[in-house]
Amino acid sequence: MSAQRLWAPWRMQYVQGERKDEGCIFCLAVGPGDDQARLVLHRGERCLLMLNAFPYNSGHLMVSPHRHVASIERLDDDELLELMTLTQRALRAVRETYAPDGFNLGVNEGEVAGAGFAGHVHLHVVPRWAADSNFMAVTAYTRVLPQSLEDSYAQLRERFARLQS
Repeated sequence: MSAQRLWAPWRMQYVQGERKDEGCIFCLAVGPGDDQARLVLHRGERCLLMLNAFPYNSGHLMVSPHRHVASIERLDDDELLELMTLTQRALRAVRETYAPDGFNLGVNEGEVAGAGFAGHVHLHVVPRWAADSNFMAVTAYTRVLPQSLEDSYAQLRERFARLQS
């Protein structure tokens, strides 16, 4: 039997990419700019919704307050309510777009807990399928994504916009 190969060339940008500090991606996304380039799907009054640039699965979203705070316990009641309401709408948009079998929802507070941006709390929405390839991350340090980030953005942006109206 010949060896099977799985190519994920887009990962090289992440693996070998220069680790320069360009600031907080969430704070940058709050300001004016190119939403598509920043992967911003929606800006609410107090929170925003964006695609993860290095997703665990297609449709991996992040919900974040506009304000740069490190912990959920530092959010005021209005921010907390919008964070959860936006998460609920994100679940609906991803469910209608991708039909996942389930979701992982999570907040990593602090660098030791795995937060890539420890100073700005955010909630991950990760769609999961019974037959997804999550084991690849453990055994081969590789993510298998069946859809490009650009296609995910276009599909989810359209779906989320329809849920707004």
